[in-house]
Amino acid sequence: MPTRPSRRLDTFPNPNPARDYEIRFECPEFTCLCPMTGQPDFATIRIRYVPDRLCVELKSLKLYLWSFRNDGAFHEAVTNRILDDLVASIAPRRMTVEGDFLVRGGIHTTVVAEHERTAGRSAPTARGARARAAAGRRGGTAARRRAARR
Repeated sequence: MPTRPSRRLDTFPNPNPARDYEIRFECPEFTCLCPMTGQPDFATIRIRYVPDRLCVELKSLKLYLWSFRNDGAFHEAVTNRILDDLVASIAPRRMTVEGDFLVRGGIHTTVVAEHERTAGRSAPTARGARARAAAGRRGGTAARRRAARR
């Protein structure tokens, strides 16, 4: 059976949770659609994070990023969505997601979204991260974002 895009982000336990170390991903083949024209937008997505209890599994990250290919999204929205979904899945100590979009209409766009965990907030377990990711697929994440904007 061929591999298909998915919004599911799988995790695994951090092999060294006592140490702060940075994990970096560069994904140069990201695509989504312009919500105004339907034309494809191409970007390099760069993700940097300091894990706490969990790390994101690479194949699931690849399939997650691939899932945006047919979605209409503004550069700002898609970059922040990626950050929100990753934070909900792994609750890193710190994370930065950078969307470096190719020139469109003579304008090069780079969007940088950042997260730093606040003191006192507990990190999820693998089971809790899966439950939160499932809730996000059912609209829980979007509802929380709407409430936060109010």
